[in-house]
Amino acid sequence: MKQTIGFIGHGWIGKNYADDFENRGYGAVRYALEEPYRGNKEKIKECSIVFVAVPTPTTAKGFDDSILRSAVGNTAPGTVVVLKSTMVPGTTRSVQQQYPDRTVLVSPEFLVESHAAYDAAHPARNIIGLPEESQKYRDAAEQVLAVLPKAPFESICTSDEAELIKYAGNMFLFTKVIFANVMYDIAQTLGADWEKVSMVLGVDPRIGPSHLKVNAASNHPGAPVGRGAGGHCFIKDFKALRELYEKLSPADASGVAVLKALEQKNIELLTKSGKDLDLLKGVYGK
Repeated sequence: MKQTIGFIGHGWIGKNYADDFENRGYGAVRYALEEPYRGNKEKIKECSIVFVAVPTPTTAKGFDDSILRSAVGNTAPGTVVVLKSTMVPGTTRSVQQQYPDRTVLVSPEFLVESHAAYDAAHPARNIIGLPEESQKYRDAAEQVLAVLPKAPFESICTSDEAELIKYAGNMFLFTKVIFANVMYDIAQTLGADWEKVSMVLGVDPRIGPSHLKVNAASNHPGAPVGRGAGGHCFIKDFKALRELYEKLSPADASGVAVLKALEQKNIELLTKSGKDLDLLKGVYGK
């Protein structure tokens, strides 16, 4: 058997990564608060590489990385800790400062919930972010790339860049969903067939066919039916990065206004169609 890899968090992300490693002949120690994994708290300290995939919620109070920071504390000094959770830029550097006796990296996940097992085994991209540039972190990144399933594209970059890659992708697709919904309303008013319009738009290689449906179930089979950018990622991630942008660029009133308008339009679409109201409440409160 190959080396044993640790996994903290056993949601659909952590589970599918751990399953893939086991399928490729690695040992896997899974630690989570749920049974039967909560008994592995000490065993996780025996793993030299540990992937962390735990919730990083955005609530009415803002982005919350407290679960992530606590999870990293369950690893042993000297461990290469690979953060898979979605985090606002700067988080990996901050976590590394909090745990200077670990080597903390970030590797964003790009799994789609409806086919997460396949995505974990067949990644299109492997991105490793370093909190600082040094041979120590480069060597650790190469260790992680060596155990990950091979991808056609691999990149080692700064942790801020890796975190932004994840958020920028989600924000782009969020915006694409809102755009499609607005174009759908124009089509409805004109009596045009949005299915035909979106099909031809999707053939354009600059645009592509994804996220042009106004019905979420069409974008992701099994997802709730309704209008707007829903799901466990889009709602919370857009709010988190919009708040970060406001913090970083408070003088850019027009830029902030664009993001707030997209956010408000999405809230309107979700609430009117009754889609993901529980997720919406969790992010924005009552």
